[in-house]
Amino acid sequence: MDATSVTSKGQVTIPKALRQRLGIRQGSRIEFSLQGDAVVMRVRSSPAVETAGGFGLLKSRRAAVPADLDPAALVKR
Repeated sequence: MDATSVTSKGQVTIPKALRQRLGIRQGSRIEFSLQGDAVVMRVRSSPAVETAGGFGLLKSRRAAVPADLDPAALVKR
């Protein structure tokens, strides 16, 4: 069983192995209840699966610029 400390704001860190097993991540909703002298924690909801990054999520209406485009060639002399 893992032990953790309580911060001055009443916060605790849930051990990583438990967070992973229960699917707890940023934005998860947790419910606490008291049963006798024990606190029971239940996961109420978890946000959708996180994406690895935001690259490619937005699509442009403009045509892609060719990779071999030379901007200097566009300047009139």
